[in-house]
Amino acid sequence: MTKFLVIEDAREVRLNLQEILESKDFEVIDAENGEQGIKRAQEELPDLIICDIMLPGLDGYDVLGELRKEPITSTIPFIFLTAKVDRDDQRLGMELGADDYITKPCTPTELLSAIATRMKKHTAYMESYDLEKKRAQALQKRVQELEKLSNSQEELLNKLCEELRNPTSNINLAIKMLNVANSEETRQRYLRVLQQECSREIAIINQFSQLLKILTPENAQLLSLLNSLNKSNQD
Repeated sequence: MTKFLVIEDAREVRLNLQEILESKDFEVIDAENGEQGIKRAQEELPDLIICDIMLPGLDGYDVLGELRKEPITSTIPFIFLTAKVDRDDQRLGMELGADDYITKPCTPTELLSAIATRMKKHTAYMESYDLEKKRAQALQKRVQELEKLSNSQEELLNKLCEELRNPTSNINLAIKMLNVANSEETRQRYLRVLQQECSREIAIINQFSQLLKILTPENAQLLSLLNSLNKSNQD
């Protein structure tokens, strides 16, 4: 079940949001201030966060900033729900990495529409990320298989270099496509995740290219370091 976190200090508003979301079969957890909201987000890892800006103690901007610092919460879709309508406030929220900004009071239709849009984009991003992660894992598995099957060390390196170079351009293309995100902060956040996966494959290519140049009977033992290198990249 999709889980939402609502961070709102006004009890009546919080309960109203919970009622709207639960009517659509969403699981809802809540927090009445910024500190509690950060803690619940880190513990529960919700699928989306709806947060007021004007909160006691840490305000909504502080909450967003703290959550964006941590990898485990950095990509959770984040929607500001607030009575503040100043354009500068909206710009600040988007620059900090908010995915949307809804002024209140808002209708259930407006709220649910904004949520649906954010969830759809986030789902598309996660599917792309999972695809690239599986591609990297498949390539690493193929590396191990070829190492076992090949009788020629030089032939093995040639095959691996050729096989690993081809997907690189496709991965970079997938990264560029994520630029449809609605803010620079969001784009950069998503790109950093995929860049990490891309860098693993590029690093392997570079290592094999260097090994091919210096391959001699004396340093053939370097091949045994291949699996260790791959494991280090995964960590």
